This record gives sequence, C-alpha cells and structure tokens, in this order.
Amino acid sequence: MLDSTEIINRIRLLGTDNIGAISFYKLLGRYHSASNALEHLPPQYVPPSFGQAEQSFLKTQKQGITLLHFDSPTYPKNLKQLRDAPPLLYVLGNSDLLNASPAVSIVGSRNASVNGRKLASRIAFELSEQNVMVISGMARGIDSSAHKGAMYANNQQGRTIAVLGTGVDIPYPKENTALYQQIITQGAVISEFPLGTTPQAQNFPRRNRLVSALSDGTLVIEAGLSSGSLITARLALEQGRDVFAVPGSPIDSRSAGTNKLIKDGAFLVESAEDILSHLSFSANRQIPAPCPAPEAELFDIPLDKAPNNVDISTEQTAQSLLDCLNYDGVYVDELIRLTGLDSTELAAQLLDLELDNRIERLPGNKIALLK
Repeated sequence: MLDSTEIINRIRLLGTDNIGAISFYKLLGRYHSASNALEHLPPQYVPPSFGQAEQSFLKTQKQGITLLHFDSPTYPKNLKQLRDAPPLLYVLGNSDLLNASPAVSIVGSRNASVNGRKLASRIAFELSEQNVMVISGMARGIDSSAHKGAMYANNQQGRTIAVLGTGVDIPYPKENTALYQQIITQGAVISEFPLGTTPQAQNFPRRNRLVSALSDGTLVIEAGLSSGSLITARLALEQGRDVFAVPGSPIDSRSAGTNKLIKDGAFLVESAEDILSHLSFSANRQIPAPCPAPEAELFDIPLDKAPNNVDISTEQTAQSLLDCLNYDGVYVDELIRLTGLDSTELAAQLLDLELDNRIERLPGNKIALLK
C-alpha cells in the first residue's frame, strides 16, 4: 500500500515534461520509488512542486475520484499487459468494473447516421443484457449511442465504462455532460490524464489504446478511412484482441473504413449475437428470442378484421408509445401496462425514440414527449 507522499511524488514524476509511462517505469525500477527518482532527475527535468501535486491529490479525495496506481489490487488486469500502461488511473464511479469480463468496446463515427447510432445502441443494449461490459470513449455519435444503449439494459441499470481523452473531471464534449453524470452513477469514467486536462488532439489517440486494451474485442460501426476508430482497431489487433466491423454501403464514406476492416479480416457483425457467438459466450449467454408483437387492438385494429400474420412495423410500435405519452411524463411501469411490451423491449423502443429526439427522460423514472 503506497503512502500519500509516494503517490504525490508519482504525480510529480508523471507531470514532468518528457517523462511518459515507459520512462516512469524505468526510473521506478532503477530507484525503487518516485521520491528517489525525483532526487536523481537531471537538472533539465523540472517536475511540478510537491505543493502543486498535493493539491491535485487532495482534489481527487474531495471529488470522490479513485486514484489507481499500477500496484493497486483493483488496477485493470488487461491494462497491465500494455508496455506503456498508465502508471496512474483516475476513476469516477465503480472502479471494480474495470476488471469486468467479458468486455467489448464499441467505437465509430462522430458524424454517424441515424441507423448507425440506432444499431450501436441496440447492439450495446443486447450485449449489456447478457452481462457483457460495454466500453467506449464518450464521443459524439456511435460512442454516445453505445453508452446509452448499455445503460438502458437490465431495467435501465446497465453498466458501461467511458475512457476520456481529458481529465476525468472534464466532461467532453460539453453536450455529453448529462451522459457523463449518468455513466458515473451506473458505471465508471476513467482517464490517465491529470485532473484539469482539457481536450487536446494528441490525447485522443492515446486514449484509444485503453479503450481497446480493456476489451476482449472491438466493434467498429461507421468509420471513414481516416477515422480515429481505425486507430482503435489497429491497436486492438496489436494487443491481440478481436476486431469486429459492421458493413455498410460502398457509396457511403462513413462505411469505407469498416468495409476495409472486413476485407482485411475483421469479423463481419450484424447483431450482438454474432459477437457473442464468436467470443464463445453464446453457450451461457443466449440472446433472448424477440418478444411477440403487441396485440392487434393496440393499434385500433378490430380483432375480427385483423388479417393473418399482421406486419406491425417498428414505426407503428413507436407511434403507439408516443400516443401513450404526454408532456408531463408517464411512469415506465404504466407504459408497460398500456403497451403490453415487456421491460426489455420497451427500453429498446424508448431508446430509439430518445435518439430521434422525440422523447425525454424525467426524474422519477418517467418518460415525456419532447417539448
């Protein structure tokens, strides 16, 4: 167990210009502690003062941030395999989840299509229902949809992990602040960057290696040829992880990267079951069969006039939900009673409507039409 002085000195050592993770471990191996390493630094290396690092350390305690060092019992085992594993990891939320297994990361375009976002949320939802940890980077588009889908699972208590390219105390992008808070409540937000680190372009590729390393496999949904998601896929391969990709139209630039991944050997994925089967989880974690469609009268079709094998589309189901809602909000339990949908299918339908900006979630587990 490290004492606070050693942890503060590790913060100082990592805060020194031109000392990264690999240099840190070499210094620690030679001098056996950060305190000794600081004393032997050449004069051109100027670490932050003890007082500055102490303020950062005290801030973690004040804000309820868990600070994991490489020797911590709960430090993620998957990250320990990295040559440049973060010497310090800042965690907001449940740090025990960082060793959850199985785990799958879902990444893709920030400028994702509606169908891409819906597919990301649906796959994340189904994986989370089968107790697979969903990991992503909390970016716009595919990342955000994956986090939301995962948290809608298990009666809206699903867990997910967000890996940030900023300090763990800096939600980015700002529009995801509410999502950030919800992830902290239901899962964990982590970062290797010091508190207060603002968005910097060079930090996001570094963040990607943690996204892939924490996972057993990485799924890419919509990615251009120059997308950062392809960096994550490449890192996953280098780390010995599986890479999955959803195919797309050859005339959509957002699918050029995923199609290339498949040509290069990535596993083609159309549903969560494809991932579960490949990772050999399906024997114990079968995706449930689709719920039966609601009764015909839900859509005002007289039973005696309903044709055989009525085709009830997703849009009809969505409209039936919207018809049950108002601007003041309706309890989820009441929606289950009114629609005849079970909680799992209802959660999936509500997620689609939320992604379409047609509804909003209110305190007290209520759903309302978006004003």
